[in-house]
Amino acid sequence: MKRELLMPKLGLTMTEGAIADWMVGASQPFKAGQGLYVVETDKVANEIVAEGDGMLLEIAVQIGETVPVGTVIGFWDDAPAGTRAATPVAPAAGATTTAAAAATATATASTAATASSAPATPARQDSPTPAAPTPSTAAPPVAGAPTRLIASPYARRLARERGVALARIAGTGPNGRIVARDVQSAAEHALPVASALATQVMPPSSAPAAIARTTQPAPGADYDLIAPTARQATAARRLTQGKQETPHFYLALEADVSSLIALRKEINEADLGVRLTLNHFIVKAVIDSLRKHPALNRVWSDQGIVAYRRIDVGIAVDAPGGLLAPAVTDVGGITIRALAARLTDLAERARAGLLTAADQGAPAITISNAGMHNVTYMTSIINPGQAMILGVGSIKAVFRPDDRGQPVLRQELGLVLSLDHRIMDGVAGLKFLNTIVHCLEHPAQLLLH
Repeated sequence: MKRELLMPKLGLTMTEGAIADWMVGASQPFKAGQGLYVVETDKVANEIVAEGDGMLLEIAVQIGETVPVGTVIGFWDDAPAGTRAATPVAPAAGATTTAAAAATATATASTAATASSAPATPARQDSPTPAAPTPSTAAPPVAGAPTRLIASPYARRLARERGVALARIAGTGPNGRIVARDVQSAAEHALPVASALATQVMPPSSAPAAIARTTQPAPGADYDLIAPTARQATAARRLTQGKQETPHFYLALEADVSSLIALRKEINEADLGVRLTLNHFIVKAVIDSLRKHPALNRVWSDQGIVAYRRIDVGIAVDAPGGLLAPAVTDVGGITIRALAARLTDLAERARAGLLTAADQGAPAITISNAGMHNVTYMTSIINPGQAMILGVGSIKAVFRPDDRGQPVLRQELGLVLSLDHRIMDGVAGLKFLNTIVHCLEHPAQLLLH
């Protein structure tokens, strides 16, 4: 039976997604557990795999296109030529069940009545088993190499963008899976082009409308117009939306982190089995401040103000394909040792392209730490669906007067908190930011929770 394949909802705040890759072509059959397509948001890329056997009949949304959740992206047959029907999809972890999401998540009769006349889909988001690349997108295999390439969706996209032959890469991931770091390493050694889908350089006439509206060079000037990746296009659209629709206001303070630097050095030199960074303390300070000010752990929505019962914190990560903002979830009572392990794992998976829908979480705030890039203050744009973002600058050595008016050398950290004025006012925001500063200036307190 011909059925619709819909854009799934992979997180609480997801309203749209981009097709980053089709792993099965039109009129091609697929098996249970085989990768069908890759959905990319401004935060993560998710490989959607088949729950059961079927055949992809038609592709309605092409690679690079972004469409709202619930949009028909293709059509499939759940029982072609005697194959068994696909079973229902398990919803993505942390996803809100809506009519559009249910259309992707289940094929039961009751859901079908509210979502669509034939909403079943063979996709799920767990335990991905990527399909082998089609002949049109893979380089000829090297002698002795396996004919079925196992690679993460992010690694596949990096390979296309950087012109790297997947067939010539030895995967270092689980079961020989090719991950992003393998592609990056191969790119540094200038391996041959692997795909005709490598990063495109477009003539000006075929530029997307969003690019065409920007200031162009003078007529006759030499320039290249480069198509943005799906993630870049989505992030640009979402951040523009956030800046236009969210009434931002900003608060800035400096924190004296002299004691924090000394405490961190003492802990790390003691070799206690954990290496703490300044960012670990900053994230812990935000968590403890949200515990003290639960009224700020909420976001604005068209249906009303959403007050979260648990604490999730978004973390900006500089990944090879662009900035990502996954979240550490349910960290209200976490110790700094456990938090350090969670943050390290999250950053590694983000850079390797191994994030899942569950890593989006439901944060009211994201932390963007640019301190390693020599910047005093950073004023950031709030991620759509959130209420705050904390921009963290570099530590600067400055002289400040002590109680007797004598100059004392201190290590100061510039913090800028961007807030949604629909949710909170300046007084509430300053109380929250001052609590963060207090935690950083009295770091021993961060070790007690």
